[in-house]
Amino acid sequence: MYDLIGDIHGHAAPLKALLKKLGYQECEGVWQHASRKVIFVGDFIDRGPEQVEVVRIARAMVESGNALAVMGNHEFNAVAWTLPDEEQPGEFLRPHSDRNRTQHSDFLAQVGEGSALHQSIIDWFRTLPLFLDLPGLRVVHACWHAPSIEQLHSYLDASGALYDDAWPLVARKGAAGFEALEVVLKGMEAALPEGVWFHDKDGHVRQHTRLRWWWSLRGEEPVTWRDL
Repeated sequence: MYDLIGDIHGHAAPLKALLKKLGYQECEGVWQHASRKVIFVGDFIDRGPEQVEVVRIARAMVESGNALAVMGNHEFNAVAWTLPDEEQPGEFLRPHSDRNRTQHSDFLAQVGEGSALHQSIIDWFRTLPLFLDLPGLRVVHACWHAPSIEQLHSYLDASGALYDDAWPLVARKGAAGFEALEVVLKGMEAALPEGVWFHDKDGHVRQHTRLRWWWSLRGEEPVTWRDL
């Protein structure tokens, strides 16, 4: 049996409380259960006050066989932040813009940007599969979109993690696998009508909106733009 936990975002204390409530016990630094495993559904970092501790807990559970995990968009962004863009000398696959740095700044401050700990966490993030296709259960951070999943298979190793040389092919906007990666890790989006936009929670102007893609799995048809 699996317990699915998603979007912890650096909040280690609530994570520990949840694991305890679910019957897990900590033994020599590893949370474990006699008959169940956790599946972490990504987004371990950014925002919260204990991001390093969250990663430590999840990583210890995964590496000891007490949990599985998939990559979230925040782990993907964290890796891309560190990878140079060979097509643009001095740049990175995730641009070091003020906007991107603001989103990622809490993690960088807590881990120590460029430190050995930072590199160790990034190396672990790179081992995370993009999705799990288990008997009777599929797990993905945002959207199980069959065409995108199929397109991404050629970029993945046997464990479902991205090959080292695949990162530029999925992280760089306009690259072959970029849109498929965006759908799987962020969800399906549609452009809003011309002249329509909104501010997100960080005050950024958005001209695209995410879709409730799961409606189609229930056989429901959207009838208005808001429904779509």
